[in-house]
Amino acid sequence: MAMHFDLVDLRLMVRIAETNGLTRGAEASHMSLPAASTRVKNLEESIGAKLLYRTSQGVTLTPPGQAFVHHARLVLGQIEHLRGDLQSYAKGIKGHLRVFANTTALGEFLPPVLRDYLASHPDVNIDLRERLSHDIVRAVSEGQTDIGIVAGAVRTENLETLPYRQDTLLLVVPRGHPLSLAGAGAVAFADTLDLDHVGLHEASAIHAFLRQAGDKLHRVLPTRIEVGNFEAACRMVEAGVGVSILPGSAARRHAQTMAIDTVALSDDWSLREMQICMRSLQALPAFARDLVDLLVADAERARAAVTD
Repeated sequence: MAMHFDLVDLRLMVRIAETNGLTRGAEASHMSLPAASTRVKNLEESIGAKLLYRTSQGVTLTPPGQAFVHHARLVLGQIEHLRGDLQSYAKGIKGHLRVFANTTALGEFLPPVLRDYLASHPDVNIDLRERLSHDIVRAVSEGQTDIGIVAGAVRTENLETLPYRQDTLLLVVPRGHPLSLAGAGAVAFADTLDLDHVGLHEASAIHAFLRQAGDKLHRVLPTRIEVGNFEAACRMVEAGVGVSILPGSAARRHAQTMAIDTVALSDDWSLREMQICMRSLQALPAFARDLVDLLVADAERARAAVTD
């Protein structure tokens, strides 16, 4: 079946969905009602399915119409990204680099590296996104991003990888909490699920990771409050709102200035080896390989500091 779509059709269907009406959708698309009706009819004939339920109160999307609008929004969004990228080139930007990273790398390790990189590459823009490690591997494999930084046991057989940093997830508790008393030792994640938790915002990769860990135990992560960053989480723990599971690098730093303690987790997944991944290092443009070199140098400095 030959299907032909143009951007006018995509925008029209999105407008109809947003306004719940063919007339209002046509007006929002700056076309007459007969022209809009003809376009929708031609689309339905091309697809072989009705896209709209028509009633005296207006129109609603059929299941095929919902699928059409969903994909139309994705396509139009990608076009906006394309327009933005091309505008950047027109303004003198010579390179656009996409980097996906897990929560710890993004919040703890990347800022100084990216600062140095951007200072030495004024003609490059970076699109930095936070994702779960499994999603990062898929995005690198599918070409959605150029460089990924992942943590933990993820399958990267089809990718080229380099070792990066190491970090440990720790339980953060108020100073003097029973779990932090001398001799208490490491605690299992399952044993923390009877306590109120201070979580990171729902869109964060670490939130999704911990929720999945709870799902494997058939338990719900008892999140009392969600906050936007590691410091805010530690502040809430200090105030007695609950406990939190955070990267050790952030937890230990904030423990120096806040009335909080850290407790080791006994779960194997709490120790996280990070990797830099890409489809092919040599296939990356030179300005992207420069960032990989900086990441590798950063990792080597961190390992040297631990052994000193």
